[in-house]
Amino acid sequence: MDADAIIIGAGACGLMCAVQAGFLGKKVILLEKANQPGAKILISGGGRCNYTNLYATEEQFISANKHFLKSAFTQWTVEDTIGFFETYGITGQEKTLGQLFPENKNAKAIVELFRGLCQDMDQQIRCNAEVKEIHILEEGFTVSYEKGSKIFHLHAPKLVIATGGLPIPKMGATDFALRFARMHGLNIIETAPALVPLTITGKEEEWYARLSGNAVFCELSNDRISFEENLLFTHWGLSGPAVLQISSYWRKGESINVNLLPHQNISELIEKERAGNGKTLLSSLFNRLYTRKFTEALSKYLPVDKPVGALTKIEMEYIHQTIHLFKVKPAGDKGYDKAEVMRGGIDTRELSSKTLECKKIPGLYFGGECIDITGWLGGYNFQWAWASAFVIAQAL
Repeated sequence: MDADAIIIGAGACGLMCAVQAGFLGKKVILLEKANQPGAKILISGGGRCNYTNLYATEEQFISANKHFLKSAFTQWTVEDTIGFFETYGITGQEKTLGQLFPENKNAKAIVELFRGLCQDMDQQIRCNAEVKEIHILEEGFTVSYEKGSKIFHLHAPKLVIATGGLPIPKMGATDFALRFARMHGLNIIETAPALVPLTITGKEEEWYARLSGNAVFCELSNDRISFEENLLFTHWGLSGPAVLQISSYWRKGESINVNLLPHQNISELIEKERAGNGKTLLSSLFNRLYTRKFTEALSKYLPVDKPVGALTKIEMEYIHQTIHLFKVKPAGDKGYDKAEVMRGGIDTRELSSKTLECKKIPGLYFGGECIDITGWLGGYNFQWAWASAFVIAQAL
């Protein structure tokens, strides 16, 4: 045997798994298709890497069975993640909503940490190594991979597949894990882009495009969930944290409710203006709440140039409806090129919740994004990657 385990994929899950296995005295070989490990870590959070979230629980995840997370999140907690990185000099700084980023450091520091630990423990990382074949044997696995136009073969009793999901194919994302799982009869929960910008087409497209670059704090909701964060208008539709969050719960053909003033009541604000100076233009009130460009855009729907004292009851009702119950019907999303993660994946029923070992193929483990576990924006998916890596490492 060449190692105690072969890990395919040197992303967040694969790297952490190699390190945790090393702590237990297990030797692994990581195979990475790209020319460097941790490529997706390096671009996450704009290069800063939001590596966990203080409030991560199973409730911030989408899955056909999100309770599957309980065991992994009990074995490896947020506190464990924080402690692990602090041990090696990476202290977390909370930016917003529990999101932790490396203080005075960036994503590169996290990747370098893993590379250094792997080197110290002689855990080999072989980059530019594209897996061509996997043979399942009675005593383990044979993995054949191509590197520099040559084919190499590795043998190990355990195999970990942590090749991620489908987003950002230009970074090397593939359907490797899903194809291998299907090939061996594992059920796959339908996949789709998640945490992804949404597009607007048709007669409303120009209205949204004119607002490109403008952001507004709002509440986005549907019949399943709601999020309060910034919405960003773009020349092709909608982006920003609120949109990315709700995109994971959106299905084509559905509308999204937009409350453009979630913590105030526009009718009450107008009544206060009426009581003070009824000559105030509605646009003046809106300019205190939104950008001037957004106020101008609202003139398509609302009488913004009218004094608040002259607004009729019907106009007041329509203003309230527009501000608090604005409806958006996206045409689609920007696809895997712009998605941060993948929804769906390998059915959790195919895996042990305690070890992530495949029930049908002993010695085979899946970790990270390729499983039907999708977190919210804000460090949740990294927490899942670290936790899944830890539980797998304990079983190798």
